[in-house]
Amino acid sequence: MRTPTPASAQQSDDTLDTRRNEPTGSVALVTGGGRGVGRLVGQALAGAGMAVGLVARSEDELAETVALIEAAGGVAASATADVSDERAAATAITKLRHELGPVDLLINNAGIVGPVGPAWEVDPDTWWRTMEVNLRGTLLFTRLVLSEMVGRRRGRIVNLSSHAGVFRWPLVSAYSVSKAAVAKFTENLARETHRHGISVFSVHPGLLPIGLAEPALATSSPPDSHEARVHAWIRQELAEGRGAEPAAAVELIIGLASGRYDELSGRQLSVHDDVDAALARIDDVRDTELYVLGVRTLSTAAAQHSWRRRPAYAGHEMVTLA
Repeated sequence: MRTPTPASAQQSDDTLDTRRNEPTGSVALVTGGGRGVGRLVGQALAGAGMAVGLVARSEDELAETVALIEAAGGVAASATADVSDERAAATAITKLRHELGPVDLLINNAGIVGPVGPAWEVDPDTWWRTMEVNLRGTLLFTRLVLSEMVGRRRGRIVNLSSHAGVFRWPLVSAYSVSKAAVAKFTENLARETHRHGISVFSVHPGLLPIGLAEPALATSSPPDSHEARVHAWIRQELAEGRGAEPAAAVELIIGLASGRYDELSGRQLSVHDDVDAALARIDDVRDTELYVLGVRTLSTAAAQHSWRRRPAYAGHEMVTLA
C-alpha cells in the first residue's frame, strides 16, 4: 500500500480539507478517470493528499492521468475495466485495494451519452447499453466498496448525474432516463446508509466543453440528422454562456468529498446551485423536499413558489433556493 505525502501548503476552498474531514492517506476511487472531469477530479483529490485509484476502459488514457498525478507529487494507481462488467469491476477494485488500501471516497463518473434519436427509431440494445454503463456501473462499484465503508462506519459516494435526468432531453432519452435513475438511486442509498455514517450525493456538473460534449464540438454530423440537432444545441448553449466551467464542477465535487455538505446527503445538486445557501437552510430543504426527484402537483407548486427561480438555462435546472 502506498501512502500519499501530506500537502504542506495551506489548502484553499477548492481542495479537500484533509486536516478537518479526511485522514491523510485516505483513498479515493474515480471511475471514468482517464479523461475529462474524471481526470480533473482525480488530480484535485491527489493534490489534496488522497491516494487516487482510477478506472476506465482506455489503458493509455489512464496511464496519462496517473503520470500527471505522479508528476505533481501525488499517488495514483489505475485499473482497466468496463464498469458494467461485474467481474471486471471486482478485479479492478481488488487490484486498487491491494495497491492503495480500502476506498473512503467513490466518485461514480463513468458514463456514455448513448443513442440519439426518437425512442422508437434507435436500436433498443444500444439504448439499454446506456443503462448498463450509467446505472449498472454505478450500482456495481457502489456495492463493491460499501461493505468496507459500512464496516468502518465512514465513507462518501458522489454519483455524476445530469439535469437531463431531472428534467428531460428529447432525442437523448437513454441518457436522460439513466441519469434520472442514478439520482433516485442516490436518494434511496443515502437513506439506507445514513445510520452507517456514509453520505451519498448526485451531482450535475453542468454542460461542459469537455467529456461527453466533445463530439459536438469536434465533429460534424450529417445535416438534418438527429445528432446534428443535438450537437447544434450543445454548441449554442456553450457559446451563449449557459454551460459551466470544468473548474467549478470540480470544486463542487471536492466540496462534497470534504464532508462540509454531509447534511445534504441524498440530494441532487448542481454546479449552478448555491450549496452553502442550501446548507444554511437545511431544515427548509428537508421540510419541503428540495433537491430531490418527485412529482409536483398544483398544491406543492403553490406551497413551494417562494423557493423557485428561473433556470440558469431552460430545461436543465433543478429546483433551487430563491
